[in-house]
Amino acid sequence: MTADGDLVRARIEELLRDHPPTTTARRDFLAAQFDAGLAWVHFPHGCGGLGVAPQLQREVVLRLAEAGAPDGAAANRLGYAMGAPTVVAWGDRAQQQRYLRPLFVGDERWCQLFSEPGAGSDLAGLSTRAVRDGDSWIVDGQKVWSSMATISDIGMLVVRTDPELPKHQGLTYFLLDMRAPGVEVRPLRQLTGDAEFNEVYLTGVRVPDAARIGAVSEGWKVAMTTLMEERVLFNRRRDDAGPTDIALDLYRRRERGAELRTRMIDLWIRARVQHLNTVRAAANRTAGIPGPEGSIGKLVHAELNQDALQLCLDLLGDESLLYDSWEPVAYTEEALAGQGDADLRRRFLRSRAQSIEGGTSEIMRTILADRVLGLPPEPRGDKHLPFSRIPRG
Repeated sequence: MTADGDLVRARIEELLRDHPPTTTARRDFLAAQFDAGLAWVHFPHGCGGLGVAPQLQREVVLRLAEAGAPDGAAANRLGYAMGAPTVVAWGDRAQQQRYLRPLFVGDERWCQLFSEPGAGSDLAGLSTRAVRDGDSWIVDGQKVWSSMATISDIGMLVVRTDPELPKHQGLTYFLLDMRAPGVEVRPLRQLTGDAEFNEVYLTGVRVPDAARIGAVSEGWKVAMTTLMEERVLFNRRRDDAGPTDIALDLYRRRERGAELRTRMIDLWIRARVQHLNTVRAAANRTAGIPGPEGSIGKLVHAELNQDALQLCLDLLGDESLLYDSWEPVAYTEEALAGQGDADLRRRFLRSRAQSIEGGTSEIMRTILADRVLGLPPEPRGDKHLPFSRIPRG
């Protein structure tokens, strides 16, 4: 680790010396960072990495932030944290060269096209179809809850290519050009007034076979890589003040009773345990695909944030009832790279989605029961049936 750490630190200082952040254009700096192997240090050489331990990426992030460098992950978090690891794990060399650099430098923003109106928690029940036509596939169907689809260039798409196989076995994974003919994105207005989430309609969309990631009918395995990385993303350590820190600050400055004090103590303990669990998970992380243990962090993070923001509003008292005339978020690169909405009332409303997005809390508990604790799974009569024989409402 020492030799690898020395290599990473030398590359960082060389990058900052040759491309000063204050005088180098954003894209040029990120391109140089990618070429230096500092985009994802645990990725292979030539893929934006150095083949070293993933824990060293944090050193890169902190040193570049200190120097005022742009953040290649900030405005494209789904692509950076979920799409890139999937391409490295399952894509061929040509696909790695095609997608990774444009993703990191900001030329292509990514979204996720997994959930459907009839296939949310039961993702393997999806019905969007792809039929082979020579060197291409023709896709028809509908996706929903696709964050940032309105501004995305590439969609991580899972579709059914063989309905005669059991539902987990007949899926295939593609990277979809979101500007292709037949792709229609319809924003969904949410509780905050924004339209972060979207419906995506796919009508006769032609997708080249070269955009297929992994083998035909192996899409479930590929999608599991994306989902495991997604759960790590939701639990990734951040250095800005989180809801628990804000609640503690409010608690210290406001009149408080025994009930609020008890809630604050409970919240602080849970946040501390969560932090220690995150540190442990990061220390144990290898360069491979995360395991099901990542569901612990995702589950706790969602519920902790919701409880912390509820406490913030309770500490604000009557002020929590005030509602500003909020303008919907403009999903610009600058806004996406920022630290989030500062208004606690808006953050509270947005937090309601956190126990649903990225896998519901109920699904996280099921994963932990089945795959971590080894408890007997629930009986499932449709697991081995061909998808075409499964009754659908």
